[in-house]
Amino acid sequence: DGAGGRLKGDVRITTDMITVTGTENLLMAAVLAHGQVVLENAACEPEVTDLANMLVEMGAKIEGIGTHRLVVEGVPRLHSVSHQVVPDRIEAGTFLCAVAATGGDIRLTHVDPCIMDSTLDKLREMGVQIEIGPDWIRAKMDQRPTPVNLRTTEYPGFATDMQAQFMAVNAIATGTSRVTETIFENRFMHVQELNRLGANIEIDGNTAITNGVEQLSGAVVMATDLRASASLVIAGLLAQGT
Repeated sequence: DGAGGRLKGDVRITTDMITVTGTENLLMAAVLAHGQVVLENAACEPEVTDLANMLVEMGAKIEGIGTHRLVVEGVPRLHSVSHQVVPDRIEAGTFLCAVAATGGDIRLTHVDPCIMDSTLDKLREMGVQIEIGPDWIRAKMDQRPTPVNLRTTEYPGFATDMQAQFMAVNAIATGTSRVTETIFENRFMHVQELNRLGANIEIDGNTAITNGVEQLSGAVVMATDLRASASLVIAGLLAQGT
């Protein structure tokens, strides 16, 4: 707008829900805008909060961090900072799902259990024995998983990025489970691939119904996205054959 190349502020952005990446991109643009930017229905996942805190350390002016309403007063410039990024809760949850599916005993370090409540609660429901510390999680599994029902929603609810991994565990659970996806359309691409491995999963609208089987078998499968890839790796770990 001619203000030294800065973006124009004094705007309000609102939708039903701004995605995590959308919130982060808008936030990074807003901190250097000329004027005020208000983000309504912003994502408040830990990664968004971490980014906002880092931007504040760099000199940004942001109010409402950790909520669905972010108010940003643009500043002319930011300065350098040293910042430790929040641990990846989805990566940690994926390792834990692998243990739930295959059994064993694992200790994860450099994690933050405080931002993983929904994942840890469902793992316990599956039968995983879990101990936690300030920055570590220990998980033990010595039984066939108990099926769990899931419904994805925004943080602090159950993360959409964990539903594929849990579905792989449900595939060999002792009964029937239902997974309802409310965040992204077409996020059941892994179902067909899990069925190639011998899983028994049916899709009804935005819900996948899994009837657990005792054993999966090796097959050639195709990964369609990052989390689908993770679920197929987990399924491959517990399948017979290659």
